Amino acid sequence: MQQHQLAEGNLPVFVFPTELVFYADEQSSHKQVLTLYNPYEFALKFKVLCTAPNKYTVVDSTGAVKPQCCVDIVIRHRDVRPCHYGAYDKFRLQVSEQSQRKALGRKEVTATLRPSASQEPSSARSQDEERRIKEQFADSEFFEQTAFQTGLLTMVILRT
Repeated sequence: MQQHQLAEGNLPVFVFPTELVFYADEQSSHKQVLTLYNPYEFALKFKVLCTAPNKYTVVDSTGAVKPQCCVDIVIRHRDVRPCHYGAYDKFRLQVSEQSQRKALGRKEVTATLRPSASQEPSSARSQDEERRIKEQFADSEFFEQTAFQTGLLTMVILRT
């Protein structure tokens, strides 16, 4: 196997979409799919972290992507109460080489819950709002998405 001389954190990560929008009044939007692409000649491991893991269920939050393949990661919003409308959460997809522990790259995806698709503004977000969101996430804490085991949820805090 060929050795890859990539610095930690510098590998581009390809994820689509880069933003998830959930609508409280539209049940079909409560489940969305992130697709992680691996255009490289080597397999990747991935891990999905989240700033608000209690609001979401991530099916297969860790796994592998074969060379030049992709995987779909299902994300379900499980707390669509009005108190969460407009809040921006973030998912981080961290990738590493199959045989390595260090993260080679990462990509962040924003997620928000809105009351209704019919109340969407016709124009894109303002630059001020974009800047505010970026500042809000500059010091975010990300948590591993873990499965319930014997009724207990274990969380590992990872600092950015």
